[in-house]
Amino acid sequence: MVSIKDVAKEAGVGLGTVSRVINKSGPVKDSTRVKVEKAIKALNYKPNEVARSFKMQQTHSVALIIPTLWHPFFSKFAYHTEKELAANGYKLIVCNSQNEAEKEINYISMLEKNKIDGLITITYTHDLDQYISSHLPIVSIDRHFTQDVVYVTSDNETGGKVAVKELVKRGSCELAYLGSVSAIKNESVKRVAGFKKEAELHRCNYHTLVVEEPVKDIYKTVLRFLEDHPKVDGIFAMNDKWAKIIIRTLKELGKNVPQDVQVIGYDGITSSKDEELTFSTIKQPVPDMAAQAVQALIKIIKGKETEQKIVLPVTFFEGNSTRSEKQG
Repeated sequence: MVSIKDVAKEAGVGLGTVSRVINKSGPVKDSTRVKVEKAIKALNYKPNEVARSFKMQQTHSVALIIPTLWHPFFSKFAYHTEKELAANGYKLIVCNSQNEAEKEINYISMLEKNKIDGLITITYTHDLDQYISSHLPIVSIDRHFTQDVVYVTSDNETGGKVAVKELVKRGSCELAYLGSVSAIKNESVKRVAGFKKEAELHRCNYHTLVVEEPVKDIYKTVLRFLEDHPKVDGIFAMNDKWAKIIIRTLKELGKNVPQDVQVIGYDGITSSKDEELTFSTIKQPVPDMAAQAVQALIKIIKGKETEQKIVLPVTFFEGNSTRSEKQG
């Protein structure tokens, strides 16, 4: 299917220019208009009537699809998304999908019928690609679809590399990565990729435990791994949930954290606003991720150009589950 992006490329102009020509919504030079019209004809592009009507029938509401509100990352992301949308005159509708495809498809249908202006989605649902169209104002978090959909993510691979650097800097030499993987490909798999690259660069022995989701009992999975690998002295967990379970399990096995084993998580999210982050972790810039997603979505809604892939930097938070460099 020919998209507005194909027309822009053929005409040698921006997406916003093509949108203004199609919707007759702004000033365009005659020569430029002719180029766009020729490209439309050459490619036999059929303007998406739903997309064309967004400008005239905006609801000033945006839906956010998240797998669950119980996960601290998703709830914090929703909080900052609502805050950014409100500052730009939009209302937020939250869809707590529980990874149910039907709920997600219903929101895509609402978007197609102009009941909402746009969609920000964090989804790991199978086969959702067939319902996603590059014509619709959608921004994805951490997952890139087969369609030309803008997505926002943190620098997961660098996060894995930083975790290894910090563990090695503090004296760990037998490393491990523990986590799970979704059947739906997303950017989080780059955490283990970064971990492996950096461990090999430092010539460290390392082990990986990557189990398929859903994981029925993370505690038992972690316990078996730690019992099988008693020499591990530095662990990078796929997220803070795993890190907390790993720290608890190590203590139950009679090991001190961080004196015997150092642990680094990923996310940097607390369960509540007042809770203090204590253990070491790679922090995702959640407020910035939300702001970038909202700004990108608003640009798409208004027919303006935006980056296809937005990758934001991560930072290391020392906490108390790694040794200080002076101790190391």
